[in-house]
Amino acid sequence: MRGSLRTYMQGPIRALCLFLTLTLAGPVTGQQLGVTQASVLTISSERLFSDSAFGRRILSEIEAEGALLAAENERIVAELSAEEKDLTEKRASLSAEEFRPLAEAFDRKVQNHREGQRAKLDALARRSEDARQMFFELARPVLIDLLRESGASVIIQRSSVFLSSDLSDVTDAAITRIDTAIGDGTTLDEGTGE
Repeated sequence: MRGSLRTYMQGPIRALCLFLTLTLAGPVTGQQLGVTQASVLTISSERLFSDSAFGRRILSEIEAEGALLAAENERIVAELSAEEKDLTEKRASLSAEEFRPLAEAFDRKVQNHREGQRAKLDALARRSEDARQMFFELARPVLIDLLRESGASVIIQRSSVFLSSDLSDVTDAAITRIDTAIGDGTTLDEGTGE
């Protein structure tokens, strides 16, 4: 009788142990696989770009080009200042009719340089914006995979959230996966011939 009771109780005890194990340990979740399980995920899009290999490369290139542009601008300003000083000195020895065309030509030159430098700054800003847009297009499939794996229905901008757990932030996981998928993007540039 005792042996049969033990056999009889082993079934419910095993079931209870299995239930407790599953309840306490929980199922294998995305968190155990490196992905947060949540219905809403948050992400810092600014950090996603700036901390990714792609973003770091682009920001470094933009910064270097910006420094070159600033140095060029300083050189032009120095040249124009010297030319203005020379023109001011000539003014004393020239009549108004002789001086006016020189002053107008100088003003046109200053305006042309100003417009040229502004165009270069605008081009640099467009390049930065285009690179960000390209990055987020390339990152989209990675973010969709994170969304699916987590079981979430939406990823929202972290700065728009009033209160959330840090566990809902998938920025670091996304950066790691994006770096694996696209690296710093130089091979993409080579592939397009840019």
